Amino acid sequence: MSTENIHPIFDQIIPREEKEKKLNQNARILWFTGLSGSGKTTLALALEKKLSESGYFTQLLDGDNIRSGINKNLGFSEEDRIENIRRIAEISKLFLNCGIICINCFVSPTIEMRQKAKAIIGEKDFIEIFVNTPLELCEKRDVKGLYAKARQGGISNFTGIQDGYENPLNPDIEVKTENKSIEQCVEELINKLLPIIKK
Repeated sequence: MSTENIHPIFDQIIPREEKEKKLNQNARILWFTGLSGSGKTTLALALEKKLSESGYFTQLLDGDNIRSGINKNLGFSEEDRIENIRRIAEISKLFLNCGIICINCFVSPTIEMRQKAKAIIGEKDFIEIFVNTPLELCEKRDVKGLYAKARQGGISNFTGIQDGYENPLNPDIEVKTENKSIEQCVEELINKLLPIIKK
């Protein structure tokens, strides 16, 4: 498909700075990464609620929600996973340009995938949050029954079982969830995020 008829109007859109001023916040992409069952979505939901109560305007993007809509045509091959993250990063950038704090919950298992997302979004706006939970604890929780299915061969290419997960080398925020309540983890997150998102 030719791109010669595409004429972006990015320069004519109301600037992000004006929207942030109206919303009284600094927009950022909060990228939660970690194993399935690590608590990414649970923490993100609790964080969004807390931020909303404090007057912040947010949007939460979750792996299952995205794959039931805009990315429902993608599978779990390496190529499809990369495209999944690319699309999510582009969508996130749209929210960012609206002045919105976008909370993303995606396994995004490789450093390369997360680096590509950061390159699209921009280093300053990409806050990598590593939800560090041991595999044994993730399997113990297994609320969706995915680990059990993967171990029985019912799911192929499952991260943590057949496929590996690469821990972030230098995450902006690391939350170790073992032996901590949701409230404690969220408090930790709020304390680290407020100086960044507060106008």
